[in-house]
Amino acid sequence: MAAPPLRIAHVMAGAAMGGAEAFYERLTIAQHAAGEEVLAVIRQEAGRAARLRAGGLQPVELRMGGYFDLLTRPRLARVLAGFRPQVVVAWANRAGRFAGAVKRRGGAPWTLVGRLGGYYDLKYYRHCDHLVGNTRDLRDWFIRQGWPAERAHHVPNFAHDFAGLAPAALPAPAGAKRLLALGRLHPNKGFDVLLRALALLPGVHLSLAGEGPERAALERLARELGVAERLAFLGWRQDTGALLAACDVFVCPSRHEPLGNVVLEAWSAARPVVAAAAQGPVELIREGETGLLVPKEDPAALAAAIAGLLEDPARAASLAAAGRAEFAQSHAEAPVLARWREFLRAVAPAEAR
Repeated sequence: MAAPPLRIAHVMAGAAMGGAEAFYERLTIAQHAAGEEVLAVIRQEAGRAARLRAGGLQPVELRMGGYFDLLTRPRLARVLAGFRPQVVVAWANRAGRFAGAVKRRGGAPWTLVGRLGGYYDLKYYRHCDHLVGNTRDLRDWFIRQGWPAERAHHVPNFAHDFAGLAPAALPAPAGAKRLLALGRLHPNKGFDVLLRALALLPGVHLSLAGEGPERAALERLARELGVAERLAFLGWRQDTGALLAACDVFVCPSRHEPLGNVVLEAWSAARPVVAAAAQGPVELIREGETGLLVPKEDPAALAAAIAGLLEDPARAASLAAAGRAEFAQSHAEAPVLARWREFLRAVAPAEAR
């Protein structure tokens, strides 16, 4: 006999764009489609609300402002009391603070789970019953911070399956080898290192999809390095799968990357991956089997790894196929959704199991 659906409230207070925010949308929509009773509570953001509605949810939008926001907590309390969840999952620090305040003040009967995709200050999650990270290293870090091991968990992300999509028209000259990188234009992402590597790869073109505070600095660096004509800034794009389908090699040069959703997306599209050895890629990638890892902050090593794949299509294809197999086994929607279902049922109040 099938277990009854869980009543799960997911509270997200993140930015308009980002890896955690995108996974929040994927997970809530997938859980709803799988038959769970899902309430999506989000910080006010029209694009996210529209995407959740398109996925069959009716999101509740709250301000979720700073410490002087005195209205969100009582409004969230009323929303949760009306929904009567068995588990509340708090995404991002403000969500942890607001949901924790509701639980602490209201004696709520539900289980509060803090979901972290990075090494954040755990003070925002001190009223949580459990913490879950999307990497094993994050779970170990929770424990090193003093969090009880029995209440620290690891459940991976799943990415969109981009297999078989038609390629986008990347703005590269005919015959040029095409690199792709995705992400917020922020120092953590290491795109300056990638531009220095590009200077060592004559005839290779890079498309960089994303926006952020480093754009002007990156444009200036590209001109200084003489690679501006071989670089295209694409801005934020929604056609990630088509962009991946069009590239020869996907590059993740991050200095700091707790997981690396972009690696999972590249695997799903069967693209060979070269990544800097940040925390997430190191955990995900089996060096030389499902991708290539190079030292952080090393443009020469990054360029050499990329050149090696561009010059050896058979090896690039082998890495891409192995990455695709890893995605299907561990990071596609079905296996990860099953892991989340198992986890949430295990931490829900006893009467809900």
